[in-house]
Amino acid sequence: MSEIYPLVVGIRFSRVNKIYHFDARNYKDIGLNDFVIVETSKGKQIGEVVLIKHDFEVEGEPLKPIESIATPRELVARETWNLKKEEIIQYCRQRVSELNLKDIRILDAEFSYDGSRITIVFSSSIEEKVDLKTLKFDVQKAFSVPNVEIRQVGPRDVAKIFGGMGACGMACRCCSRYLTEFNSISIKMAKEQGISLTPTEITGMCGRLRCCLVYENEYYVECRKRLPKKNKRVGTPQGEGKVLEVFPLRDSVLVDIPEVGRREFKRDQITFEENKVNKDDESEGS
Repeated sequence: MSEIYPLVVGIRFSRVNKIYHFDARNYKDIGLNDFVIVETSKGKQIGEVVLIKHDFEVEGEPLKPIESIATPRELVARETWNLKKEEIIQYCRQRVSELNLKDIRILDAEFSYDGSRITIVFSSSIEEKVDLKTLKFDVQKAFSVPNVEIRQVGPRDVAKIFGGMGACGMACRCCSRYLTEFNSISIKMAKEQGISLTPTEITGMCGRLRCCLVYENEYYVECRKRLPKKNKRVGTPQGEGKVLEVFPLRDSVLVDIPEVGRREFKRDQITFEENKVNKDDESEGS
């Protein structure tokens, strides 16, 4: 079941969080970068408005409403708690060392706006689940906070948290600037776009395939559907030949024609049998 909401806002609770949508119909003057109070599965939280949509259709469960715009007093309280963040991070790192948890890396700590909950963010180089009950208990006791959540994140989130220059040379990484969710990336995307498979060319600062491989992938896929595949026989104004290279963005192919040589032709200049849909065409051009 779907419902159209007159005003919906996207809220982010932290740098690692994705964007969550809330019903803002009662707050027509709400703006980007405003802070609001909302009810979540973890209790009341302050979030920042990063997206505004009008007449937005939502499928499934109804959206929760915004409870109120955060007051200056609530924002000051939130900032006061956040000033303790570095102290908690250093404490957790020290306890991790004392507990001999060698594969644990404490990355960040976040308070709820009223100080009733702390979220400790960490990464680990091992795949097995790590038992951090002792650390959780120690944090509760040391900082008198009733609710402590310890959350593990992957390499991409680590890069997002720390920021810095991207592998492409941009001053700030895409993940730190605007990505809220990480798409599934595959080597096939690099192949579709004709990108070198050299690790340094396709790997981000996180050590994983670059998120930007997905940006134009769909367009390349659609362009390739209209063109013959590599090694396919095609007819041209200068005779029949074999496709050597496919140029999706130019809507053309390079054809090797016997006794003529290599020539580039636009799609409307050649004749060929349409590509058949293949479920797993990983080896195109091999």
